[in-house]
Amino acid sequence: MFKRTLLAAFAALSLVPAVAAPLEVTDALGRKVTINAPVSRVVVTFNYEEFTAVAGVEGWKKVIAMSREPWAGWRPAIFARYARVIPNLQDMPDVGHVEDNTFSAEKVIAAKPDVVLMSDWGFSSMKTQMEQITAVGIPIVVIDYNAQDLDRHLASTRAIGKVMGTEVRAEALAAFYEAQYRDILARVAKAQGGRKKMVYVELARDGAETVGNTYNNTMWGKIITTLGAENLATGRIPGPWAPLNAEAVIAENPDVILLAGSSWANKSKAVRTGYDGTPDGIRTALASYAARPGWLGLKAVQSGNVSAIEHGLCRTLFDFVAMQYIAKRLYPEAFADVDPEKSFRDYHAKYLPVEYSGTWFLPLKP
Repeated sequence: MFKRTLLAAFAALSLVPAVAAPLEVTDALGRKVTINAPVSRVVVTFNYEEFTAVAGVEGWKKVIAMSREPWAGWRPAIFARYARVIPNLQDMPDVGHVEDNTFSAEKVIAAKPDVVLMSDWGFSSMKTQMEQITAVGIPIVVIDYNAQDLDRHLASTRAIGKVMGTEVRAEALAAFYEAQYRDILARVAKAQGGRKKMVYVELARDGAETVGNTYNNTMWGKIITTLGAENLATGRIPGPWAPLNAEAVIAENPDVILLAGSSWANKSKAVRTGYDGTPDGIRTALASYAARPGWLGLKAVQSGNVSAIEHGLCRTLFDFVAMQYIAKRLYPEAFADVDPEKSFRDYHAKYLPVEYSGTWFLPLKP
């Protein structure tokens, strides 16, 4: 009788819902944010593929709203692939987007999340909305891969893991990323010597007849200088990104040219890289750039060191793959045993729910 009573008591206890307990999370900015755990309602506003890598498909069951435009609007082909394996993604409620001023604190508050995962640039530019959200007791955890800073990459990955209860997976990812990053820089340090190679990068979104943005100490510009090369755009454009005068590129005669493509919506002239990119299609597009007035005589064109690279690889948890590819173009001997495509294929197999396919980077000449 006593045994049956004891078993019944234990059974009753197992049906009692878990009581929320305070959990302190250190975000990308070093802020100590207290949330109630376990978390069951999350708003995600950016870094969707990073969130997926850390939290897994199961983590999306806890997401009750998102900012759709940066994913479904900017790169619908990639969004569609994830929507096929994440059941609630296609119909996910939208809270608006920071960049086009549609972000709505009211929608976030109405969704009643346990926590909001917010980009650093969104957090800093939408101060009023952030104050409205925190005023009603909803904590905001800042995630930042855009700074291209190793410590922030690692802090962001660990913060997502702690919020979502996937700390072990997050720690494995952080350790893996740090090892790849440090290996790249160690190889670069050994390979450096003599004249720095000059690199020109351009956003290849609107066709060869249109000069696209280049980047000054951010995005591709930051990667170029981190890899010990000279960024042609440094000091030559106003602000972080802008088109560079065509004559300046010809005058400086870069050693390496990178053309950043992607699967943008309604951009038929773009260099189409990514899951649906094909070598023939990419090389045809690259050839049109190489045929620009004055480009045939450039060192990069003559040596075949003109490459397409997926723009979406930049400022991510898998940007080490882009670093490997560019470093291999700069220091072929030091990176002879490094295969960036295999690196990205393996990353997909281990951390992402979608299969690797397509072409993410490719030189004009094999």
